[in-house]
Amino acid sequence: MSALPLAVAQFAPTADAAANLALIEELVTTASRRGARVVVLPEYSSCFIDPFDESLAAHAQPLDGPFTEALTRLASAHGVVVVAGMLEQADDPRRVRNTVVAVDAAGIVAKYRKLHLYDAFGQRESDWVEPGELDAPETFDVDGLRFGLMTCYDVRFPEVARLLVDAGADVLLVPAEWVRGPLKEHQWRTLLEARAIENTVFVAAADHPPPLGVGHSMIIDPQGVVVAAVGTATGIALAELDPESIHRVRRVNPALALRRFRVVAKD
Repeated sequence: MSALPLAVAQFAPTADAAANLALIEELVTTASRRGARVVVLPEYSSCFIDPFDESLAAHAQPLDGPFTEALTRLASAHGVVVVAGMLEQADDPRRVRNTVVAVDAAGIVAKYRKLHLYDAFGQRESDWVEPGELDAPETFDVDGLRFGLMTCYDVRFPEVARLLVDAGADVLLVPAEWVRGPLKEHQWRTLLEARAIENTVFVAAADHPPPLGVGHSMIIDPQGVVVAAVGTATGIALAELDPESIHRVRRVNPALALRRFRVVAKD
């Protein structure tokens, strides 16, 4: 299999859905011109409100609503898969779902609703967001590589990544809004690198830039080496994901084959 070009796209979504889509179109267009086959955008790409308030639910959409329709048109126009976070309508009309969709020219190929909500560092995402169900891992395939979906705070829970790898994922995609704070940049990079190293997979993470996020969207190889990154501005980073590099690392370090535990859902 040949290497697959993947891009992470970093930007700061706002409550203006039209403006967000315009910037997404610009970023996806740039990434596709540079050869990307998969483009990963941040958590809450459809809409972001800081701080969360009662207006959040008013900005939520059905899973197959205008936001994913726009992503489908973009994917079709550029021959890519677009992965982005969105505000999805929830069963409780006062709340939303924090959802990631992967969209190709035919529509949604995978969806993931955030399992671990950000009730930490003085925040309470669960006041506004319904947690996802413990469903089967969400993956999709492009050019012989399998991609798994997770979101932001999930990266602090190694079990999420391990379940995706058990489902065959070669690449972990992490749309995020990694809130800034003391040591948060260090934790962001350390956790992403750890998920790559312990699972011998690629990791691609897209964040919001400062002042709210830490930025530093990045692509990490199966040895935990950052091979492309954005910094703290709006923009994209692109790297080629070589499937053979996964096989090389696993021949030297067969950690997945040697492990003696499996992941079991908590009651």
